[in-house]
Amino acid sequence: MIKYIYADAMDAFPKLKETMFKDRAWQFKERLGWDVKVDETGFESDEYDEINPLYVIFELPDGTHGGSMRILPTTGQTMVNDHFSDLTDGVHISSPLIWECTRFCLSPNAGKLAGKAASALMLAGCELGVRFGLDSSVGVFDARMVHIYRRIGWAPEILGTSGEGKSAVSVGLWAINEESKLQICAKSGIAPEEAEAWFDASFPVDDAFDAMVA
Repeated sequence: MIKYIYADAMDAFPKLKETMFKDRAWQFKERLGWDVKVDETGFESDEYDEINPLYVIFELPDGTHGGSMRILPTTGQTMVNDHFSDLTDGVHISSPLIWECTRFCLSPNAGKLAGKAASALMLAGCELGVRFGLDSSVGVFDARMVHIYRRIGWAPEILGTSGEGKSAVSVGLWAINEESKLQICAKSGIAPEEAEAWFDASFPVDDAFDAMVA
């Protein structure tokens, strides 16, 4: 259901790769009207997809993309620091214990599984942070996501907001800990053991250790 895949390994999952980047184009370009780049193949991508981010992907039963988000360490290049520092009063967020989450996307083909996909992605992000020893996740989100975060049971601390109503864009900080994980599990009905199994299937023990000390 959930797969953690680094960008340099995505070619091994051609169906997931194609449908994820096309679903991103549909959501961000067509549905939301963002000023994003869509190439001749119909893929939406940017410079952050070129620096080997980690994708957290909800896989539908037919093997296609149901939802995803993109993870990058804040010790490197991030959207928050490069484009949204005005929302953090110019504070540069950089710590090995804080990773950035962006491009939260739900597929138009997810159907009745869309709600489960959203919950599973947030739980998977929290599980990733707990297992990698992080204490926070930072991200940029628009107003439409606020009710989703609240429903899932993992609302962020708002660091800054620009705009009003549906046009509002915010930077938020999510606390990563076992309490947050269990709260998401309780709201979503997904057992903690299932989230742990997702992680274990994607990261052999040695890989997880290497990521923690990198």
